[in-house]
Formats: sequence, structure tokens, C-alpha cells
Amino acid sequence: MTSLSQQPLSPLDGRYQKAVGELGAYLSEAGLNRARIQVEIEWIIFLVNQDLLGLKKSISKSEISQLQQAVSNFGDTSVKELAETEAVTKHDVKAVEYFVRDRLKDIGRNDLLELTHFGCTSEDINNLSYAITVRDAVNSVWLPKAKELIAALTDLVEKAADVPMLSRTHGQPATPTTMGKEMAVFVHRLSRQIKRIEQTEYLGKFSGASGTFSAQVIAAPEVDWLDVSEKFVSGLGLTWNPLTTQIESHDWQAELYSGIAHFNRILHNLCTDIWTYISINYFKQIPAPGATGSSTMPHKVNPIRFENAESNLELSNAVLESLAATLVTSRMQRDLTDSSSQRNIGVGFGHSLLALDNVIRGLSELELSNAVLASDLLDNWEILGEAIQTVIRAEVAAGRSKIDNPYELLKELTRGKRLSGEALKEFVSGLDISEDAKNRLMSLTPGGYIGLASELAKRVI
Repeated sequence: MTSLSQQPLSPLDGRYQKAVGELGAYLSEAGLNRARIQVEIEWIIFLVNQDLLGLKKSISKSEISQLQQAVSNFGDTSVKELAETEAVTKHDVKAVEYFVRDRLKDIGRNDLLELTHFGCTSEDINNLSYAITVRDAVNSVWLPKAKELIAALTDLVEKAADVPMLSRTHGQPATPTTMGKEMAVFVHRLSRQIKRIEQTEYLGKFSGASGTFSAQVIAAPEVDWLDVSEKFVSGLGLTWNPLTTQIESHDWQAELYSGIAHFNRILHNLCTDIWTYISINYFKQIPAPGATGSSTMPHKVNPIRFENAESNLELSNAVLESLAATLVTSRMQRDLTDSSSQRNIGVGFGHSLLALDNVIRGLSELELSNAVLASDLLDNWEILGEAIQTVIRAEVAAGRSKIDNPYELLKELTRGKRLSGEALKEFVSGLDISEDAKNRLMSLTPGGYIGLASELAKRVI
């Protein structure tokens, strides 16, 4: 039998790789190592340029460019070299250190070798590298896809802003709305979460083995290491965290993953609503050419995009919420639980990204069933009971009517019953209310009883 041992274990790296592959540039092991190399190299450059150790050395722009090419040109050859080194060191960050030392040798700067990883513990490199990779994955891949979803959903809002729809509170016929307004609710909710995610602070520490700068101070007591640390971390585009143990406390990660998970839950809610609207024929699905909906029922067009998204959002949250709960706890100054956990960050983001892709594609395959929406409204004239009893109450309050207990009157007329338009108008014509109020109610239809739904929808366009 042919061996399948080299096949992808995760569907994110197999079946769905095309949809999520961009994340691999940041949240893969290779992406992490590239960031580690970046941090190590930038630290050497910083040490020399600031002459922190009084070495009176310099590093030319050409040499800096050559070193930084180890980051910009990081690829399969670099990955292989690191893997071979780690097979000997049995330590991933040490392998990175040796990789950088070799790049210094390549440009003839053996005099700078001992500045590699100077004063650092592995977590100084790791926490900054994770912050860089997660930040760049969010800003370059996840957020653009989330905003693409918002744009697609906003297009649907614009098309459906004025299209009346029967609401179904508790699953029962209720006061009408418009399809656009219902979709606008999701645009508003999802956009709020995106703003929160965009405000994430990506924190970094650079303070040694137990967060005390002990090695740095003993090596160069005259240097203001707090200032150095803040400037170096800030120079990487991160927010400096001055008070940590050996590890950066990961609170920012927990906050970010909780924010993404909240976004996922709202999107899951959208998927279940759209699935339900499809099931009651408010939306038609546009069949993809050549696609099959069922292996035995040729007529079917299943809402697979939204079902697939639901599953992936649940998987994403399982990972992200686990990370948010796990990463904020560490025994004393350090344990290794975060090391294994953080290697699954890409899994959490990957399932979320796959869900976003599915929902965007699903939205592009929907078409409003205007005739069904209109028919459903015309079959439920009794929903105007709310309008009638509210107008009567206003009339009574204004002294223009003496009808007693209008709510009970309409409850007796409508609860659990189906009324025709003619029957409801006949009822209204016999009411003791002003002519103006009577005319408003006589001209009212279920499709016209949408209040400010259209205006509310257009607030997000």
C-alpha cells in the first residue's frame, strides 16, 4: 500500500489551503522564524548604532541591507537551514541565533558575532516575534477579508433597504421590517467589533530572563536599559510592556482572540439567520454551473456556504477561546504551556478566515425572492393589530375616543387567528376614532407597516 504519511493532517493545509494560505506567511512556523530572525538582526543593528556597549564600532547601510535581506529573502532554503541546525541544537531560538551569526560571517562581520542575542532570553525574541506575526496577519489578511465581508453585506443592505419583510419574533409572524434593515443590524454589529480589533495594542517585552534586566545591567551598568528596551520595542511598531516575568503576560493576545471570537459569534448568528431565510424562500440561491446539491436529489441547492461557515466559526472559537483562557496564566515566572498553545494561533485564525471566505461567496449566490416576501406579508394581516391598538390608545389619551382597553379588544380579534385585509378594514371602519386616525389605518397594509426600517438600513450604506 502506498504511504500517505506525508499528506496534510489539517484541512486548512489540504482541502482549504487556497482560501487560507495567505496566513502561512505570518502564522506558520516559518513565519515565526522569519520574525525571530528580524528581531535578532534589528537588535544587533540597534546595539551598534546606539553604541550601547561603548564598542566604537559602526555598521554600514550596505551591511544593514545585506543582513535585512535574510528576512526579506527568507524562503525554503532558509527554512531547510534552520531545520538542520535545530536538529542539532534541539532548541528553536538557538537555531535562529546560529542562523543570524552565519549571516554576520557571510558579510565579514565576525567582530559582531557576540552581539547576537546579547542580553536576551528566548522569550525576548519569541514574544516580539509573535506580536509582529499576529499583528501583520490581522492587518494584512484577516481584517481585509472581514472588511470585504462587510462590503458584500452592505451591498445586500442597499439592494434590500426598502424591501418589506415579515418579522418572525419567536419564529411567529410579527411587526414587519425590511430585509435591508435586518442585514444592516449585522453590518453595524460586525463593524463595531472590527473597530475594537483595529484598536488592539500589540505588546512586547525585552527585559531578560525574569523581566529584571539583570544580565544587561551587570554587563553595562551605565546604560539606561529601560529607555533602551522601550525604544527598541517601539521601533518594531509594538507597544512596550515594562512589567513582566520572563514572558510577556499575553493579556493583549487574550483580548484580541476574545474580540475575534465575538466577531465570529455575530457572524455565526448571521449565517443561521440567512440559512433560515433561505429555508422559507425569502432568498433564492443561484446555482453554480456544474455544481451538485445532493447525490440523490438533483433539484437541491443546499446552503453549504453558510453551513460550512458555521462549522468553521465554531472551530475557530474553540481554539481562540482556549488560547485566551490558557495564555493569561503562567506558573510563577515561566512555564512552557504557552509555547505549545501559541503554535495553534494560525489554526484559530485559519478557520475564521475560511468562514469569512464562505460567507462572502454565499452572499454572492443569493437573490431576493420579492414575490415570496410580498405574499408572506399579505397572508398575515393580523400583524396590524399592534398598529390599530396603538393608534386607539393615542386617540383615547388625546380625548378623541372612549374605547375601553384597546389592547384587549385587538387581542380578542387577532390572537391565534388569520384575518383577511377586508375583515380588518371592516373592523377599523366601525371604530370610534377620529377620521384622520381611521384613514391612516384604512390605508395601511402589512407591507407598508415598516416604520423607519428603510431609513435605519440606509444608516450603514
